[in-house]
Amino acid sequence: MPQKLTKPERFKAVIAWFEKNMPVAETELKYKSPYELIVAVILSAQCTDKRVNMITPPFFKHFPSVEILAKSNEEEVFELIRSCSYPNNKTKHLLGMARMLTDKFSGQVPSEIETLQQLPGVGRKTANVIASVAFDLPAMAVDTHVHRVSARIGLTYRAKNPLETERQLVKYIPESKLSIAHHWLILHGRYVCIARKPKCTECGLKDWCRYFTSEKQGKD
Repeated sequence: MPQKLTKPERFKAVIAWFEKNMPVAETELKYKSPYELIVAVILSAQCTDKRVNMITPPFFKHFPSVEILAKSNEEEVFELIRSCSYPNNKTKHLLGMARMLTDKFSGQVPSEIETLQQLPGVGRKTANVIASVAFDLPAMAVDTHVHRVSARIGLTYRAKNPLETERQLVKYIPESKLSIAHHWLILHGRYVCIARKPKCTECGLKDWCRYFTSEKQGKD
């Protein structure tokens, strides 16, 4: 391993490690259709996937299609999602999303990132998730895990926001690997490179990690 890695070398090493050690990486949200996925992703904002997966089965039993959801009301929706974070806002987003899909898109979830962002409750991150997970399109969704882990490892440098992180990542990650790389970084951040006390000693990426190298040098 070189003493000072170039950006392409770091990306190449990190991608190679993930390919070997995490060949399968998928969303932990449970869904069966683009409609179910977009609901789950809207609910997942600042909420754990575990909690969302508890909410969605009764939700989809009550609202099995976007058309049925679109005809509902805030009281019905709120009652089913009240245990997630920000249920008031998410109730409005879910109903607005369903009604726009029904009115403008014949009830079909669009695959284009720019079009998806027209829907209530769908920002760039959510749009990228839908595009990559539901439609297998090359897109890099950046949540808090991806933003944090990319900076720590050294894949990004001084990225001030998720959009800057996304732009730096897509510059070096091959297009064919963008979708799985999103899951690699999320899962790594969720279980290893956690926010407060990253598990550096058990991390397989420590040899190429800028954070680990700087911490180690500081203790020497």
